[in-house]
Amino acid sequence: MMTWTDSLILGAIEGITEFLPISSTGHLILASELLGLTPSTFLSSFHIAIQLGAIAAVVFLYWKSFLDIRFLTKLFVAFLPTGLVGFLVYPYVKEYLLGNSMIVVASLFIGGVVLIVFELLHKEKPESLEGAKQITYKQALLVGCFQSIAIIPGVSRSAATIIGGLLAGMRRVAIVEFSFLLAVPTMIAATGYDLLKSADTFAFDDFGLLALGFLTAFVVALVSMRFLLTLVRRYTFIPFGIYRIVLAVLFFFIILY
Repeated sequence: MMTWTDSLILGAIEGITEFLPISSTGHLILASELLGLTPSTFLSSFHIAIQLGAIAAVVFLYWKSFLDIRFLTKLFVAFLPTGLVGFLVYPYVKEYLLGNSMIVVASLFIGGVVLIVFELLHKEKPESLEGAKQITYKQALLVGCFQSIAIIPGVSRSAATIIGGLLAGMRRVAIVEFSFLLAVPTMIAATGYDLLKSADTFAFDDFGLLALGFLTAFVVALVSMRFLLTLVRRYTFIPFGIYRIVLAVLFFFIILY
């Protein structure tokens, strides 16, 4: 049974990892295993719902961007592939993938290798887009297609969108900011759909745990976002790739071996 301390820990992990290319869902699943939490419908919903706390941090910092109708249409175009894929396979993902530690470990490891190889091969062009709002509809759609891959736990929505954006010709800071903003419709849709399906199964105390996880994720995400933007101005994503590989190996021997 989840405690208030568990909720606080998981909320902090969500806030730290949501926007880093290391998979927040993967970290939540693995952390839940270490905390000894029994897989359940509520735990799966908790992992999804507290992401709204991190999303609220995006709205808090970038609220002016959501007043730009033209930019909102680009976000909608980028969201479409994920929305379609999520609607079609949501029941399967929640039942078979969200609680599967082996899937998470494999995705973390493979994703780490992909990040490293991609960064070693990728070179930013002088004409690359410098701002998130300059993204074209074609680029937005490509980023959205990459984001849809992250429906697999452990892949990382942030990593998928960042690689998609770099391939589409955006600079690191531009795609990181666009990834922040794209998380808003994506996570609202995912959380809203899940709560509609599962809210009637929650006990009264469950909503208190969700509220604590939400608030913790919100506060921590504010710091995490600023950290990532500072980091990408100076370094590549190779350190995150190395971290993913090391984490996957550690969890394989701690949990699965």
